[in-house]
Amino acid sequence: MQVRDFDYELPEHYIAKQPLEGRDSSRLLCLSGIGDEILDRQIRNLPDLVQPGDIWVLNDTKVIPARLVGQKESGGKAEVLLLEPAGTADVWHAWGKANKPLKPGTIITFSGSFYAEVLERNGKNIEVRLVSDDVPSAIETYGHMPLPPYINRPDTEADKSRYQTVFARHCGAVAAPTAGLHLTEELMVAMQAAGAIFVHVTLHVGPGTFEPVQVENLSEHVMHEEAYIVPDETAEIVNRARSEGRRVVAVGTTSLRTLEAAGQGGRLKAGADRTAIFISPGYHFQMVDALLTNFHLPGSTLIMLVAALAGRERVLSAYEHAKASGYRFYSYGDAMFVPHLSYP
Repeated sequence: MQVRDFDYELPEHYIAKQPLEGRDSSRLLCLSGIGDEILDRQIRNLPDLVQPGDIWVLNDTKVIPARLVGQKESGGKAEVLLLEPAGTADVWHAWGKANKPLKPGTIITFSGSFYAEVLERNGKNIEVRLVSDDVPSAIETYGHMPLPPYINRPDTEADKSRYQTVFARHCGAVAAPTAGLHLTEELMVAMQAAGAIFVHVTLHVGPGTFEPVQVENLSEHVMHEEAYIVPDETAEIVNRARSEGRRVVAVGTTSLRTLEAAGQGGRLKAGADRTAIFISPGYHFQMVDALLTNFHLPGSTLIMLVAALAGRERVLSAYEHAKASGYRFYSYGDAMFVPHLSYP
């Protein structure tokens, strides 16, 4: 298949630049297992979609304020987007942005007591040493929330909580697992009352989730790599559910990728690992029966993943329905509930 097979037109006004006041105020487009039926619902209707004994899998990664904005010694502006630690708490893999490439030895100052030294550079990929009396505290104090580029506005104080799920636990992501942004504690309690069982995995979402596919033929695409953890309890509960024929519902594409990466062979394996799994039409799902997800960028690996679950034509038709019905798109936008539909 070709990348252009997953393109669609999306005028700027469909992109949600701000979150709604209430997390559970978003709309929910539901694909039905009956033909091509599309149902327009609200996120608050999620308890109605629960089947008793369902396992709903949440990604409990926590977004760090990974975007650091500072000045070079020359006075020029420079930005550092932290990706993940490079073995120690003060040395990080990162992306660098400045008017000229950031060379090794460059000092970028963020405050009087916090700066970074560039150690290595390979294109926009750099390695930096962060210098402060307390590096984690300095990142929290001076870092900005790494909002997706299509939001195209400065982050605000409100983004520190709204671009974060209510169940975020483990710091490490530079992008939110956005399907989880819709859930509130009250909504989850209502879902549990309907029979849902919540479990957690951790996949630290990297910026590669927003990177465009650089090749036209999907077979040539190399997926970005991310770290994940599957707790022992999660593996036990998911494996038991699958053996008993109960559904496993991934909340977000990152939860789905974790389950499928750790579930090769049809049994979920506990532990920590890394994955570059690329899921596109033709993929044989082994762990996941349904997905809660947001609407994704044209030609992205995420819309390809959704198409693998429900069929390309059906997904693109649903996106056209969403546009015609005024749904809001992308990270701060509305959501879809997608069952695994095996026909095209």
